[in-house]
Amino acid sequence: MSAALASLLALLTAIVLSFVSRLNVGVIAIPLAWAVGAYAGRAPDTVLAVFPSSLFVTLAGVTLLFSLAESNGTIGNLAARLTLLASGRSRLLPPIAFVIACAISTCGPGAIPATALVAPLAFAMAGPAAIPPFLTALMVANGANAGNLSPLSAVGIIANTRMASVGLGGHEWKVWAANFVAHALVTAIAYVVLVRAVPRTSASTPLRPPALSRQQWTTVTVVSAWILSVVVAGAPIALASFAAAAALIAVRAADEAAALKSMPWAAIIMVCGVSMLVATAEKVGGLELFTTLLAKLATPETINGVIAFVTGVISSASSTSGVVLPTFLPTAPGLAQQVGGGDPLAIALSINIGSALVDVSPLSTIGAICVAALSEPAAARDLFRGMLIWGLSMTIVGALICQLFAGWIARL
Repeated sequence: MSAALASLLALLTAIVLSFVSRLNVGVIAIPLAWAVGAYAGRAPDTVLAVFPSSLFVTLAGVTLLFSLAESNGTIGNLAARLTLLASGRSRLLPPIAFVIACAISTCGPGAIPATALVAPLAFAMAGPAAIPPFLTALMVANGANAGNLSPLSAVGIIANTRMASVGLGGHEWKVWAANFVAHALVTAIAYVVLVRAVPRTSASTPLRPPALSRQQWTTVTVVSAWILSVVVAGAPIALASFAAAAALIAVRAADEAAALKSMPWAAIIMVCGVSMLVATAEKVGGLELFTTLLAKLATPETINGVIAFVTGVISSASSTSGVVLPTFLPTAPGLAQQVGGGDPLAIALSINIGSALVDVSPLSTIGAICVAALSEPAAARDLFRGMLIWGLSMTIVGALICQLFAGWIARL
């Protein structure tokens, strides 16, 4: 058996175990990554080198910052104020979360900062209104991702630059609109199905929250400065979040011990462990093997759906902006030639949509932040499973959307 095939079987094993057991799949994934590396003749240090340290620091920093904000009541106070926008109508809260996340993402920060900002607030609103965590997470993650290909955001810049490098420039807002419509469509369907479990009105009349205390105003100021540092100054979100957390602790605006204790360490280990196994599979050729097998299925009539499916599968197990978009977008004109037909712009839009729709998976940073925003381990584990199933299903849904509509959107 080749190492590539062995890595695919190990990844499948981890995914199956996450469905059928209550064990933390991250703990299982790390020794599986070691076993795959050993089978491929790689030293333990080489296997350890693929541990997602950047993702770990991002999750730890962001969750620490918002754990501090939660411990001093800032998030609860702000969530109560946002709840007033729905005027006691619980079913309006999920769409409000979608719109807020999308607006923040579109204006430049992108999906990751938007999710990091909105997810804790959305979950705080959802609890008293009896809104399922899964619906809340889908609204936040899809809303943030719907604006992620804005020409103002880093991911949008990557997509448009790579498209322009092969003669597909000048479609910046079409790229955003196609991605937005796809996310809005799947989110609307999820909302119609899941909102039935939500009471039409809150159990109690929403009360106006008390004025923000000095510690809470300090928290709002520091978090706002953190957002501006990322958006305007281009500060790294992970390091900036630790700096912001350190500032709150230094001025005694929040309880450090309580925040550290409430951090979702189980969810962080879960996400990072699985990401480590995925990275190991990529290193030994597992993802390339899977892609090669799928790419042989394309024809001029099916290229949009097939490439959306292929990039969706890869994106669910690797970085959309760091791997999928830079690698596949420049191949759009060549793919059209290789299969003997097809619209290069439609292929490019299919790559964007197919790779983006799966990013609500907890294997991605966006989905991981949503999972990490739940401090209760059992709820986080259930949300991990639900979002993983949703994310994987988006490989097929994205393929269908692109097969049916990508060519039409490209011609608009």
